[in-house]
Amino acid sequence: MSYAHTDKFYINGEWVDPLSSTPIDVVNPATEEVFATLSMGTAADIDRAVAAAKEAYKSWGRTTPEERLAVLERVYEVYKRRFEEFAVAISTEMGAPISMAREQQAAVGLSHLKAMIRALKSFEFEKTMPNGDTLVRGPIGVCGMITPWNWPINQIVLKVAPALAAGCTMVLKPSELTPISAILYAEVLDEAGVPAGVFNLVHGEGPEVGAALSRHPDVTMMSFTGSYRGGTAVSADSAPFVKRVALELGGKSPNLIFADANLEEAIESGIDSVTGNTGQSCDAPSRMLVEASVYDRAVELAKSAAEAIAVGNPAEEGTHIGPLASEAHFNKVQSMIQMGIDDGATLVTGGTGKPDGFETGYFVKPTVFANVTNDARIAREEIFGPVLVMIPFKDEEEAIELANDTDYGLSSYIYSGDRDRISRVARRLEAGMVNVNGNYIASGSPFGGYKQSGIGREGGVLGLEEFLEAKAISAF
Repeated sequence: MSYAHTDKFYINGEWVDPLSSTPIDVVNPATEEVFATLSMGTAADIDRAVAAAKEAYKSWGRTTPEERLAVLERVYEVYKRRFEEFAVAISTEMGAPISMAREQQAAVGLSHLKAMIRALKSFEFEKTMPNGDTLVRGPIGVCGMITPWNWPINQIVLKVAPALAAGCTMVLKPSELTPISAILYAEVLDEAGVPAGVFNLVHGEGPEVGAALSRHPDVTMMSFTGSYRGGTAVSADSAPFVKRVALELGGKSPNLIFADANLEEAIESGIDSVTGNTGQSCDAPSRMLVEASVYDRAVELAKSAAEAIAVGNPAEEGTHIGPLASEAHFNKVQSMIQMGIDDGATLVTGGTGKPDGFETGYFVKPTVFANVTNDARIAREEIFGPVLVMIPFKDEEEAIELANDTDYGLSSYIYSGDRDRISRVARRLEAGMVNVNGNYIASGSPFGGYKQSGIGREGGVLGLEEFLEAKAISAF
């Protein structure tokens, strides 16, 4: 399939040529074949896009919630009609198996937007406070957005939808590894009638185009999803302008499995969660903490469950996992697996190299390490692949201590048959999300974390509030 507009940017409601461009190849990670050529921009293109957003803000920032709601509802309908295009594009550009791309990757583009529509319908932009003054919430202004490759449309919608709902205008720089879904979304917004200049799209590398966006004096907020290193760069570039920064960064999420859980279901669910999307999820439960009395049995079950995970062609329907998204990321994951072996962890299954029959493509073996200590590098650093480390704990107190002993705090998971324990432990975990007994938080709940996992929240009402400023007006 060929894609339009890969050589252009979307600025001020039009597909325009870059002011100067360096073309790069967009590679299918399953075949290692080039399927598109993308034009990469410069700081001058960012200047042009920000100027369009600044001009559009003069009118869009004064629209009513009802006017913005109508636009969001049109976006929803156009996206729904073009849904299969997103599934195919995501499968092609980042290797998600087509079934998963359809049922999860593309599907969140609808569920998050629907949740934002609900939030907008009920949100109070003005209210009288108990002291008699009026609290007014209004848009923060022109927003810069930088999104990653692992859940491309998920992160775009989680930023664009609340910005539109708030009355902000924006410039998006998506990952150059997965640009197609961003281009399709720009087409959706255009078809839905989002006014010219409200949404703008510029492709480019982070150190040039991303930095130009963060450093631009007319950008009042930066919303970034990606690595810790990228997040700190955005923060540093934004600091001289004292602009708001929202960061959704990495994780090393603990999965606490107690002896009173249904062990077979807990282990199978944990393996499915850490290998889903080929492990390329920031909230993946990559540290499995298991009560010591059932630890040995849990290791056996994890081995069986991981070896039952099929690796396959992402173009084919099924429940298999696909490749990693790029050669560079494949090499990084391979080095982390080798590090675990070199540091003395027990390799239960998997390991380095590609699975049998996959000489072409960035495919990797589902891997499980046991007898890992929480100070090991594979237990502390985000691997971002289908790699699980298993750590025993003796009691509830140690489980909580191990879970919180991390620089991150994005998500967490608990499996237990004791409701009181679940409630007690969940409230002590230093994480932005707690998923219980295989139940995952729903669209509209806030997504984000503690510590080095980021600043702020995405999704639903709290996601909308990220793009709003508060104003107090005295009683009169």
